[in-house]
Amino acid sequence: MKVILQDDVKNLGKMGEIVNVSDGYARNYLIPKKLADVANVKNVRALEHEKKKLEEKAKKIRNDAQGLAGRLASVAITLHAKVGEEEKLFGSVTAMDIAEALRKEGIEIDKKKILLDEPIKRLGSYSVGVKIHSDVTANVNVKVVSENEGEEK
Repeated sequence: MKVILQDDVKNLGKMGEIVNVSDGYARNYLIPKKLADVANVKNVRALEHEKKKLEEKAKKIRNDAQGLAGRLASVAITLHAKVGEEEKLFGSVTAMDIAEALRKEGIEIDKKKILLDEPIKRLGSYSVGVKIHSDVTANVNVKVVSENEGEEK
């Protein structure tokens, strides 16, 4: 019997696939647990329609992510930090600090999406990656300056 999987089934297939299984397995396990539907003409057409809708939605999300990547590339963030000897920071600049600075610029990014291998511990300019979508990554220019820069010493 051919069935359309409604959910991922271990050792059988992924959601949306049409697989061939024994009649008893389909009738007694897959269909009652709503893991599959019979692969008749009506259900196959509905599956194709759902796939088209999901593809369009994924394309829209990807385009939005690319637009956000363009905005991020044009943004330059300046963070002020206390500095000790040899331009070392007291503390560090973390992904949370960068996310907060982006929020002030009007760009909402989760700190988990900021690709910072280790916190920034020195003054300078850095290019920090931001993973917006599984296919889209952008770089943000982050400049770390001394808190008292610009003040008279």
